[in-house]
Amino acid sequence: MALRSVSPRWLCRLMRWWPPFRAAGIRVPHIADDWSAARVRMRLGRLNRNYFGTQFGGSLYSMCDPFWAMLVLHRLGPGYVVWDKAAEIEYVAPGRGDVFVEFALDEERVEEIRRATADGDKALPWFDCVVRAEDGSTVALVRKQLYVRRKRPTAVQPSQPGRTSPDS
Repeated sequence: MALRSVSPRWLCRLMRWWPPFRAAGIRVPHIADDWSAARVRMRLGRLNRNYFGTQFGGSLYSMCDPFWAMLVLHRLGPGYVVWDKAAEIEYVAPGRGDVFVEFALDEERVEEIRRATADGDKALPWFDCVVRAEDGSTVALVRKQLYVRRKRPTAVQPSQPGRTSPDS
């Protein structure tokens, strides 16, 4: 079964067992049924503490890594290619406890990407999210750039009976 065909609820369950998330204590409590939003939580534990006893920066980034691409891919539909292109993270304050991040992808942004890729060109949109502590304070700012374009049509080769290669 391709992950692309999995419902958001099942994907939340599956991601609990994905090794990078499991080891870091990352949980995905919610992905909207229409792929317009997601919520992610990371508990501070012994496997994701850094030398100073706070959230490890790599884990803070990991909890944000796949979500913009997943949301955009599912909102655009199967006629598009979506990849991560670039990322930036700014650490604002130490994560001394559990942290959270919420992603929201509105229809206006999806339509903007559709318009930018309508003639076959690629789009390189940036998306922002904020990693917050339980008290609402900012722990990190994360920016992701995606590569998006419409899939190119595949050329159908006419078949000739008995011919197995171009040289035959």
